[in-house]
Amino acid sequence: MRIHRGSLRSAHLAGGAAACTVTIGNFDGVHRGHQAMLALLTNEAHHRGLPACVLTFEPHPRDHFARKAGLPETAPARIATLRDKLAELERCGIDEVVVLRFDDRLASMSPQAFIDDVLLRGLRARYVLVGDDFSFGARRAGNYAMLDAAGDAAGFDVARMMSYEVHGLRVSSSAVREALVAGDMARVEALLGRPYSISGHVIHGRKLGRTLGFRTLNLRFGHPRPAASGIYVVRVHGLTPQSLPGVASLGVRPTVEDAGRVMLETHCLDWPASLGPEAGYGRVLRVDLLHKLHDERKYASVDALREGIARDTAQALAWHATPRA
Repeated sequence: MRIHRGSLRSAHLAGGAAACTVTIGNFDGVHRGHQAMLALLTNEAHHRGLPACVLTFEPHPRDHFARKAGLPETAPARIATLRDKLAELERCGIDEVVVLRFDDRLASMSPQAFIDDVLLRGLRARYVLVGDDFSFGARRAGNYAMLDAAGDAAGFDVARMMSYEVHGLRVSSSAVREALVAGDMARVEALLGRPYSISGHVIHGRKLGRTLGFRTLNLRFGHPRPAASGIYVVRVHGLTPQSLPGVASLGVRPTVEDAGRVMLETHCLDWPASLGPEAGYGRVLRVDLLHKLHDERKYASVDALREGIARDTAQALAWHATPRA
C-alpha cells in the first residue's frame, strides 16, 4: 500500500498518472461499517482495473475546528493512532492512501473546488464512494446530491452506501467511542470485528516499572485524547510466535507523572527467559485490550502504586485462567 501525506499537492501523488476509485472519510477505528465500505470499493476497483484509494484527513476536521474555537476538549476522542488506521486500511486491501492535512485552506474550500482540485485534478477519480451522511466543502455545504450531479457532468460515477448495522444498532465511530468509555470491550470487539488494539515501537521509559517489580513495555499513543483509558487485561503480539498474556495501563500515569503524554504500559505475565530482559526495545508490537479492570487511579504513594499493580496483575492472571467459549 502506498501512502502519501501532506498538503493538497499530495493528492496529485496518488496513483501517479492513473485514475482511481476512491472513498473519503476519517475512518477512525476502521470499524465494521468502514470495512463493508472498503470491501465495496476494492470490489469496484477490481472490476474497473483501477487502484482502490482512500482519502483521509489528519488532523481530524473536528480537531481543527475545536482548536480554532479554543475548545480542544470538544473534539472527539481518538480511537486509533494513524499507524493503526493505516495498518487496518492495508489489511482491507486498499492500494493507495492520501492523508491530507486538514488546515484553514482545506476548511475554506468550496464544494466545487474540492471536486475540481482534489477529486478530478488531484486523484483523477473515476468512481467515488461515500457514506449516507457524507458532506464536504466549506461549512459542509456539499452533499451527496451535489456530488452525484458533478459526477454526471464530469464523467465520474458516484455511489452511496447506507448505514451498517449489528444486531439492529448502527455501527459508527461514535458508537465505538461510547463502548470504549463504558469499558465494554466485548461490544467494542463486536463493532470492530476484532479486538481493540494499539501498536507501535517499544520505547524506553523512566524504568520505574522494574524498580516496582513489574517491568513494562511502553508504547506511545500519538494523540492527547484517546477514546480508551484505564487498566486492561491484554494479549501481546510480536515478541514470540505465540501471543503473551499481560496487563496494561493506558493513560497519563497520574501517580508518577501526569504530564499529558499518553502511554500504553504493558506488563507481560509470563516473560520468556529466552528473550532476555531488554529484548522488547525497538520492536513493533500489537497489544489487544480484552477486558477493562478499572479506570486510572492516582495512588497516594509509590508503595500504594506497587500494591495496586499487584492487585491488577492478580486479576489479570485470574481472567486469563478462566476458560471462555
